[in-house]
Amino acid sequence: MHTFQSFPGHNRTTDEWLVRIGAQIRSVRIDLGIEQEELARRASVSRGAVHGLECGTGSSLRTLIKVARVLELEDWLGDITEDERMPGPLEQLAAQQKHEREVRMRVSHSRQ
Repeated sequence: MHTFQSFPGHNRTTDEWLVRIGAQIRSVRIDLGIEQEELARRASVSRGAVHGLECGTGSSLRTLIKVARVLELEDWLGDITEDERMPGPLEQLAAQQKHEREVRMRVSHSRQ
């Protein structure tokens, strides 16, 4: 099973993400000894689509998923699509306010 290397991405542009993900897809493909043409055939996409994905020049989400499945990167797909629902903005605000109240209570109790 292959995994992607983790890398900080807070300040990456969209193009930088495309290039980085494409390079990792290419690396896994080469590690598995699969030619682009073979990967394209097995993923039911064109060789040009695989090339575009690997070069970071653009690809569809459908192509990324099909290729990732052929390369047995389904764990990676699962990591980026965790079932846990992310809290919405109002829930985040409520949690932040609750935390701030708790901190104020601890500070006021420690002063007494």
